[in-house]
Amino acid sequence: MLKLKRLFGDAEVPKDLALLLFIGGLYSLSIALSNTFVNIFLWKQSGKFLDIGIYNLAIVVFQPLTFILAGRWAKKIDRVIVLRIGVIFLALFFMVVLFWGKGADRHLVMLGSLLGIGYGFYWLAFNVLTFEITEPETRDFFNGFLGTLSSAGGVIGPISAGFMITRFESNAGYTLIFAISLALFALAVVLSFFIKRRPARGVYCFFRVMAERKNNINWRYVTNAHFLQGLRDGTFVFIISVFVFIATKSELALGTFGLINSGISFISYTLAGRFIRNSFRKKAMLIGGLILYGAIFLIIFNFSYPRLLIYAAVIAIAYPMMLVPYFSMTYDVIGKSWKAAEMRIEYVVVKEVFLNSGRIVSVLSFMAAVAFFNDEKSIPILLLFIGTGHGLAALIMQHVKLPHSMES
Repeated sequence: MLKLKRLFGDAEVPKDLALLLFIGGLYSLSIALSNTFVNIFLWKQSGKFLDIGIYNLAIVVFQPLTFILAGRWAKKIDRVIVLRIGVIFLALFFMVVLFWGKGADRHLVMLGSLLGIGYGFYWLAFNVLTFEITEPETRDFFNGFLGTLSSAGGVIGPISAGFMITRFESNAGYTLIFAISLALFALAVVLSFFIKRRPARGVYCFFRVMAERKNNINWRYVTNAHFLQGLRDGTFVFIISVFVFIATKSELALGTFGLINSGISFISYTLAGRFIRNSFRKKAMLIGGLILYGAIFLIIFNFSYPRLLIYAAVIAIAYPMMLVPYFSMTYDVIGKSWKAAEMRIEYVVVKEVFLNSGRIVSVLSFMAAVAFFNDEKSIPILLLFIGTGHGLAALIMQHVKLPHSMES
């Protein structure tokens, strides 16, 4: 057993849980280093909001489709192998971006589909392994420490990438950061070989678990909340970085934005993982969700760079308050649901289908707004509507009723 006493008191971390955390950390560092800048890379080639929407739509369409397939495979083969397939597809995405270079904007659907497939396999396996490896008493620790690692990657990644891009001429900087991301995913594949094999068995019952929403009100609350979470995430995940680049015309400025956001997130996730306990979960979610919506008003009518930096700081405090207890409650609900041990893969798949359904609605709404209306007028109005997602999700989760021992 490994003990990480300095950060998390006397929390005991089994080997597989530690390996899963490190793989998640490598994933986060690679995504932090490159993913934000892929949108800017494409924006600089195209200059059209609609094209950015097409790329992101391909991601969120292929991701849930892959989740459904990956769930079936996870019942037939080792879950660790499914995780490995996801990381390989993510590596393949960066290989293709490197191959196409300046012509990448002519292959938006293919690029988005590769990334969506990689996300689908990776997150299905990662979520199932999280459910299998963690226990109710270690989930807040795991989610908090994973958030800390993600934030640490976010501190290092964007500012380093922004610096490298601005130091090199033409697209040499982009080529370098995409190559580094490729190497990090390769390392994640190697680490996956050290996780204990987890043989698969059983019948895949996706539609039965989907129908369980009628019988289990807690499960219905969780899936509805995930749809609303996706409603915000779908567009906000890419539009803010584009706003920063439009306001500054500088990748280094975007890196600074990421540095501030992730630096504060690092502290916030550490504190959230250590201090948010079962009795405060619902209140923390609600406060975090309301702050996330209020933060939109900082940028909705004037996305100047100083305002965007303040926005970065505010959401860095709010997201951990919302997501650490939110994820923990989600897994607790699944753990107490019908045939949870046998059907845990199906529960994860259904949850992700609802999350990505929200993202699809979000991105389609964005594409409609920029295709049929003036960008400057339609985008702020759209953000006000879809930005309610996390706040509404937090409100829905207030109704979840867990056994007293899990809430006290």
